[in-house]
Amino acid sequence: MPDYRTAPLASPGMPPGIPYIIANEAAERFSFYGMRAILIVFMTQYLVSNNGVLDVMPEDEAKGWFHLFVSAVYLTPLLGALVADGLLGKYRTIILLSLVYCAGHFSLAVEDTRIGLAIGLGLIALGAGGIKPCVSSHLGDQFGATSQGLLGRAFAWFYFAINLGAFVSTLATPWLLVHYGAPVAFAVPGVLMLIATLTFRAGRHRFVHIPPGGRHFVREALSRVGLGALGRLLVLYLFVAVFWALFDQTASSWVLQAQHMDRVIAGVEVLPAQIQAANPLLVMLLIPLFAYRVYPAIDRVFPLTPLRKIGIGLFLTAAAFAIPTLVQLSIDNGGTPSIGWQLLAYLVLTAGEVMVSITCLEFSYTQAPRAMKSFVMAFFMLSISLGNLFTSAVNFFINNPDGSSRLAGADYFLFFTLLMLITAILYVVMARFYRGRTWLHEEHPAGA
Repeated sequence: MPDYRTAPLASPGMPPGIPYIIANEAAERFSFYGMRAILIVFMTQYLVSNNGVLDVMPEDEAKGWFHLFVSAVYLTPLLGALVADGLLGKYRTIILLSLVYCAGHFSLAVEDTRIGLAIGLGLIALGAGGIKPCVSSHLGDQFGATSQGLLGRAFAWFYFAINLGAFVSTLATPWLLVHYGAPVAFAVPGVLMLIATLTFRAGRHRFVHIPPGGRHFVREALSRVGLGALGRLLVLYLFVAVFWALFDQTASSWVLQAQHMDRVIAGVEVLPAQIQAANPLLVMLLIPLFAYRVYPAIDRVFPLTPLRKIGIGLFLTAAAFAIPTLVQLSIDNGGTPSIGWQLLAYLVLTAGEVMVSITCLEFSYTQAPRAMKSFVMAFFMLSISLGNLFTSAVNFFINNPDGSSRLAGADYFLFFTLLMLITAILYVVMARFYRGRTWLHEEHPAGA
């Protein structure tokens, strides 16, 4: 490896590599969420057989495959983390798997059959999932004790970039799908992923490159300290997994529900898949609101620890899912409710996301021993995988051979609402017993 800096500088300013990481994340998330936004619509309306005949999936089957794919995306971070922390380092791992990621997008663009779908999603799951724990932990690696106070701000901007990319792509790719077809709609995210890769490479001389741990990584991961830190976080992640089981349905069951709603907003009819853009837009608005207004206000009432933020977020998620439950009751009785009700649900759900996801991302990094940063981040991603695997299993189970559902209509949404409520109550009990420890990387003197 060239002569890169291997430890953060003892400087109070924002590390110089951060803009490249954040720009990379914005472009990469455009590519992922753009593809994800149209995936359920593609499977239920556009998929064809090898001879060009329409070969679409029933809704429950499509939801099952969708959440199985998302589960795979957040399972492969374990592989990426092992390669990054143990063998190649984060930078090289990110570059290598980003190229695999690009290949997946272009596979979807050139082949709109089930075989093309399987190949494309498989490559994207490996690439997107493999880089995820590496990029977020690489961000944290840029900071030492002197600049620790800026870590939360950097993760907030990182999350802002995620949602900026997601917002633009969630509006753009459904429009591209309708007006130009699946090949163009899948190719544009592929181009953005290529841009993301080139942007990340451009910052290579500005980054801190923490060397791979090798045997030291194995020793630390298997030590009493390493296993203890991981074990404490795994208990937390089981509760967070239920959050993801609900949250990621904004791209599946909520899109399918929106097809039966009055989607006219300010005189313009919005496509069902475009409603998802409400989430990233709200995230960008709520991040500064929560950081500068909501959190200080709550902190004046009681100390707002990371674990308490997560707990409040879980209860908000249960409340958010109660809204589409009521919407579905109206649809089941022949009504056509306004999409405004789903937008209200997005507002409550996004408030829960800000408190659960951003907090858990930063908390995971600080609670991870130094040689295990990507590895622990991978287990945070595993909570997303488990949540989607659960949702996938539910949808495959309730799908009858004739295409009907064993958990139809409002009962489907009510099931997940009650599941989240029970989980939030149990989380409160668990959080009282959590005892953690913070690790950050050692620094080089400023100017070294």
